[in-house]
Amino acid sequence: MECALSATAHAALAHAAGPDGWSDDPADLRPRLTDWRGRTRGRAGLLLRPRDVETVAAIVRAAAAHGVALVPQGGRTGLVGGGLPELDRPSALLSLERMARIRDVDVAGRTLTAEAGVVLSAVHDEAVAVGLRFPLSLAAKGSATVGGLIATNAGGTQVLRHGTMRAQVLGVEAVLPNGAIWQGLSPLHKDNTGYDLKQWLIGAEGTLGIVTAATLRLVPIPPERVVAWAAFDVPEDALAVLNALGEDVESFELLAEDALALVMQHFPAERRPVGASPWHVLVEMAGSAGVADRLAWTLGEREAVLAQSAAQADALWRLRELVPEAERHDGRSVKHDIAVPVVRVADYLRDVTPRIEAAFPQARVFAFGHLGDGNLHYNVRPPPGVDTDAWMAANAASVTRLVHDEAVARGGTISAEHGIGVWKRAEFLRLVDPVKLAAMRAVRAALDPAGIMNSGKLF
Repeated sequence: MECALSATAHAALAHAAGPDGWSDDPADLRPRLTDWRGRTRGRAGLLLRPRDVETVAAIVRAAAAHGVALVPQGGRTGLVGGGLPELDRPSALLSLERMARIRDVDVAGRTLTAEAGVVLSAVHDEAVAVGLRFPLSLAAKGSATVGGLIATNAGGTQVLRHGTMRAQVLGVEAVLPNGAIWQGLSPLHKDNTGYDLKQWLIGAEGTLGIVTAATLRLVPIPPERVVAWAAFDVPEDALAVLNALGEDVESFELLAEDALALVMQHFPAERRPVGASPWHVLVEMAGSAGVADRLAWTLGEREAVLAQSAAQADALWRLRELVPEAERHDGRSVKHDIAVPVVRVADYLRDVTPRIEAAFPQARVFAFGHLGDGNLHYNVRPPPGVDTDAWMAANAASVTRLVHDEAVARGGTISAEHGIGVWKRAEFLRLVDPVKLAAMRAVRAALDPAGIMNSGKLF
C-alpha cells in the first residue's frame, strides 16, 4: 500500500486543522517518529496540532473521508511504540500538546477537569494549590500527559492504594472515529445506564477514539507521610513486611542491587541510602499521625533509612525514578512489563532468573518494580563485552518468550502498565485468550470500520 498522503488528503487535513494547526516540515516530524527508547518506525506525511475539541472532530472526519490513519501522541514517553505510525498506510500524527488547559477545579467535589495535553506534574501542582492531591505519579510526570495516561491506563507508583488511571477518571470528553464529540465529562461516581464508554476508551491506546479532556478525582492530602528505604536479603521478607504494614501503604517498590548500583554509576551525585544488599525496598505510607512509628517498628533491626524531611523523601524517590534512565544510559536490554499475583512475585524471581541465566549464559537480569501490585519490570541485559545489537537480534525474542510464558503460567500478564502498542503486538496475539481477542476485534470494527484510529496497535 502507498504510504504517502495524497495531495487531496493533505489539503483536507490541513484545512481541518486550520492555518496554524499543521506542519509537514521534516524537522517537525522527524523527532516524533522515534520512541523514548530510540526506536524508529514508519513515516507520517503531516503533523496536526489542534487547539480544541471541535478541531479534533474536523480532523477525524477528514481522515475518515480520505482513509488516513491518525496516530495520537501525548508526551511520547511510552515504551511500546503506541505513538508511532504503522508502516503500510498513509498516516498523520495528531498531537494534543496544544490542548493543555485545566478547565476547572471543583474543591468541594474534589475533581479537576484537564485537557488531554496537560502534563501530569501540572495536575499535581494544581491539586496541591487547592489543598488536595492527584493520587497517581510516575517518573515521567514532567512529560506524560493526561491523554496518554488515559490511553495506556497508566499505573505508576501509587496503584497499591489508589488504583490505576482507570480508577482516577470520572468523566471523559472524546472524539469518536466517525467524528462525533462525546461530552462525557460529568463527575458522577455512579452512572448505571448501560455500557460505560469511558471505560472502553481508557487503556484502548487511541484505537477507539481520541480522548480530548477528562474529569479526574482528587483526594485529601494525608496528615502524615513517611518514606523509607530498606535492605532485604530475599523478596519473601519484603512481602512479609508489606503484609504487616496494612492499608496505609501507598507505594512498595522492589529493586535488585544491580538497579541501585547502576543509578549510582550513572548519577554519582546521588547518595546511596544503605549498603549493598541483594534487594531493596522503597516504601511510602500516608495516613494519620503514627504511621512513621509503625513503619519504623515493622522494619525492625534491618538496615533502613527513614526520610526526616520532604526533601529527603524526594531524594529517595529520585533514586527509584532514575532507574529507567540509568538503564538507558547503560545500553540496550530486553525489556518486559509483566505482572503476576503478588504472592507469586518471589517465586517468579527465584525460579525464572536462574532459567534465564542458564539459557542465555552471562546475560544479566535487571529487575525492579511495584511489589505491592505484582508488577515487575523484568529486563535482561546482554553479557558484558558482546556486540549488543548482534546479541539482541539473536536472543531477544527467545528471552521474551520465556519471560512471558512464565508470567502467564502463574496467572499473570505480559503488560501491566505500558500497553501493547506495536512492540508487544505479536506476543499479545500469541498469548491472549481468543474469546477476549474476538470481542476486542468486534468492538473495534463496530466503532472504527475504516480502521483510522491508531492503526496497527494492539492487533
